[in-house]
Amino acid sequence: MKAEFNKSWNRSVQPRKQVKFRANAPAHIKRTFMGANLDKALREKYGRRSVEVRKGDQVKIMRGKFSGKQGKVGVVDIKNTRIQVDGIQRAKIGGDKMITWFHPSSVKIIILNADDKRRLKKAKVENAKAEEKAEEVKETAEKKKIVSKTAKVKTSTKKIAKEKNE
Repeated sequence: MKAEFNKSWNRSVQPRKQVKFRANAPAHIKRTFMGANLDKALREKYGRRSVEVRKGDQVKIMRGKFSGKQGKVGVVDIKNTRIQVDGIQRAKIGGDKMITWFHPSSVKIIILNADDKRRLKKAKVENAKAEEKAEEVKETAEKKKIVSKTAKVKTSTKKIAKEKNE
């Protein structure tokens, strides 16, 4: 990985190259690093395991000091791959409150912000296609069963006809 950023670069075992790839990636690719797990109900609904975090999503913190707490995503920092959850702050030594930033992988999305209609359009289309394929497979399996039954009936009638002729 000689260039600053190479989109066709596949992978490396070396952590330094992985860090370089993530650090030098442009914003449209860094956006994909902002994925967070979905709640079980949302997984079943959308047929996806994770989605990119956006402002307005309701999340539950799964790791660290604040694990188990819930809140709305207030700020999304794509450059540093961090999110800020409203209402969750750390106390400084002087007693002041300080903003806490979380990595998206340490939170779970409970409620999705549905303002953007195109956000999960692709997932819905993929689900619809998968359901259509499943229905087609069932139909073809049923047709094969019917064809095999009719073939058995035809062969049995042929056997009966041969026996009569003999």
